[in-house]
Amino acid sequence: MMEIKLVKNILDANDRLAEDNKKAFEAAGTTVINMIGSPGSGKTSLILRTIEKLKDKCGIQVIEGDIASSIDAQTIAGKGIDALQINTEGECHLDANMIRQAVRSFELKPGLLFIENVGNLVCPAEFEIGEDFKVTVLSVPEGHDKPYKYPLVFSKSTAVVLTKCDLMPYIDFEMDTFISGIRSLNPNCRLFVVSSKTGEGIDEWASWLEGLRRR
Repeated sequence: MMEIKLVKNILDANDRLAEDNKKAFEAAGTTVINMIGSPGSGKTSLILRTIEKLKDKCGIQVIEGDIASSIDAQTIAGKGIDALQINTEGECHLDANMIRQAVRSFELKPGLLFIENVGNLVCPAEFEIGEDFKVTVLSVPEGHDKPYKYPLVFSKSTAVVLTKCDLMPYIDFEMDTFISGIRSLNPNCRLFVVSSKTGEGIDEWASWLEGLRRR
């Protein structure tokens, strides 16, 4: 019982900080996308493709969350985009306090802010960070059964992006089973099927993101 109470208290405190973050984002005119996915799902590649499509149309900023290293933030910054790295030093997710501390040294701008969470389909779904939208990123090689195995993240996501669709001919991926799993958890969830390598589906994804911006 004590352990359950402790976890509840931690989440309650986190949610209060997340609300403060949300107010700061709203005041700055920043629309925040929390990108959640396993290591290697293609989150960074998808962000890079998105930058190519939208950087001349709207402001884009990126916060990268990793246990260690600044490889992804350096890659994003190399595209001329404001990028900030958060190293969690062992934590398997970003939380609201980490984001709160980060934005204090990060000038929020109107437009889109992508927060690439630590590679994980479990913990990031439990911790609110003040985002406007959660997006789950899953790659074809990970398999069609993930909505059944990790229901929370899919149930809380506004959209799911299935990446690496160019590999579909080579992998036993049952699209109907995948879609049924998502719809059973989240009937209104948007699904985008993309390839960051070939560009397939990127235009539709980018167009949807444009529509999310605060006016």
